[in-house]
Amino acid sequence: MAQIQPHQMLRRPRRLVPGDRVAVVAPSGPADPDRLAVGTSILRSWGLDVVPGSHLRDIHPDLRYLAGSDAARAADFQRAWLDPSIAAVICARGGYGVQRMTELIDWDALRAGPPKVLVGFSDATVLHEAVAQRLGVATLYGPMATTTSFVADAGTADHLRRTLFDPAGTTVLTSATATPLIPGTAHGLTAGGCASVLAADWGTPTARASFAGTLLILEDTNEHPYQLDRILTQLLRSGALDGVAGIVLGSWNGCGRLERVRDVMFERLSPLGVPVLWELGFGHGPSTLTVPLGVPATLDSTAGALTLDVPALCDEMPPAESGES
Repeated sequence: MAQIQPHQMLRRPRRLVPGDRVAVVAPSGPADPDRLAVGTSILRSWGLDVVPGSHLRDIHPDLRYLAGSDAARAADFQRAWLDPSIAAVICARGGYGVQRMTELIDWDALRAGPPKVLVGFSDATVLHEAVAQRLGVATLYGPMATTTSFVADAGTADHLRRTLFDPAGTTVLTSATATPLIPGTAHGLTAGGCASVLAADWGTPTARASFAGTLLILEDTNEHPYQLDRILTQLLRSGALDGVAGIVLGSWNGCGRLERVRDVMFERLSPLGVPVLWELGFGHGPSTLTVPLGVPATLDSTAGALTLDVPALCDEMPPAESGES
């Protein structure tokens, strides 16, 4: 299957409306039951009909860091995506496991249907890449149904809600912590996610051939500065970052002293000669923005903002197989 080109705008799913059915699936680690109850309650308070995946509460009998078997997790995701009554697929949590199931999904069958919303971050980075490359569909790098930021931070939940229901009102992304690491402006399609997951995914069948021309978003958690150096160095040496238009950095929760993280980012990324924005406020932090992936945008790192050319979601469902102009 041909991959989507970096400059090619992806199909945008339609925005949500009250009454829509949304599936919650666990493609990675097992969901915490208490946080799952709170998270689904929040989704229902928005007028959504929450449909739990058949294996949402499974735990792998031997590898308890997985939410059930690879086949079961893949089946839940595929079933939700193919169900015409489901408008969005929301991941329950991250952890690890998506890479183990991506080859078990019938991507040709999924491509035949209309695009729908995918929400997740962290380990879901692999799903974002696969959906972009195999289906040509824009997605949302945002909080999941059982993550602490979603269930405990009202601002995080509200930004996801507004992105889902009123995407025209969330085309400018900025935060109090957003400052220029390397000043400048750039334009391209948004792409990326969790840095360590991107590095681990590079070279696999569902990864893209190049991030050239993209505005690459990067964040991570619990990686020491030297580990972040190793991750960035691998992406640089592999050619993954050749031709990238700009870089947008998110949170680095648990990664040690932020000034040391900032030093690593500057030392590794400044030779690229592109604008780099420090700490836009998305990812593994206690509060997080929802960042659309696969949408054309302008990065102004000097002003501390990422501005989408178009809303993340559209008002009407686009045709199943055609791209947008």
